[in-house]
Amino acid sequence: MTFDLAAFLEEAGVGRTLVHLQPMQAFFSQGSSADSIYYLRTGRAKLTVVSQDGKEATIALLSAGQFIGEESLASVGGLHLATASAIEICTALKIARGEMIRVMHEEHAFSEMFLKFLLTRSMRTQADLVDQLFNSSEKRLARILLLMAEFGEPGTPEHLIPPITQETLAEMVGTTRSRVSFFMNRFRKLGLIEYNGRIRVHKALLNVVLHDQFTERNPERPPGSATPRVRSKPAKRALDAGGPDLEEAN
Repeated sequence: MTFDLAAFLEEAGVGRTLVHLQPMQAFFSQGSSADSIYYLRTGRAKLTVVSQDGKEATIALLSAGQFIGEESLASVGGLHLATASAIEICTALKIARGEMIRVMHEEHAFSEMFLKFLLTRSMRTQADLVDQLFNSSEKRLARILLLMAEFGEPGTPEHLIPPITQETLAEMVGTTRSRVSFFMNRFRKLGLIEYNGRIRVHKALLNVVLHDQFTERNPERPPGSATPRVRSKPAKRALDAGGPDLEEAN
């Protein structure tokens, strides 16, 4: 009998249960037993972690067609390292660890598809790390909005992102809520996004990110704050020689 990959991921069966989640409902919690993996059929979800002192951070956004909880395959008796929860109404296939391992061993089409997912997830994680290390808060926010709008993915012509708070965006960007608010207002004034209950992302934001065409050289600085003055070469030479600070004298 020929293995039907689409049917396996859409239908309940031995070791597979179809589950429905409402917004904010958890697939699993950080520290809970990792004994199942989920295939997200519809909707979007997020992964969050909580530190020992109670600080929470959103580390990933997940969309339809992705697996959740792949760490369940690592070892028997393992624990989930993060909490996965629905951002909007979700439908998912819950696959028991044993059934997942069986089908990976027996069905080449499934194992190939799952391996591709793992490689894509790994590349995304590396890209997120590079983004945090080298890009400004404004550019990181723009990238997150584009990822949430699923640019480049088939079947998403409207480019609407699910409801999300500025606090959550700030956690993902690694900045404050006030800066996220400032950048979002600036994106809207520039026509890069629209906001009327839901955020709609325009292609122009993608062009800005790809070509690094942000409108300010120092977008991190809040409005109204002083811009540091750059010393002229004569002033710098005078300081290096132990002379008076020419800029301060001006």
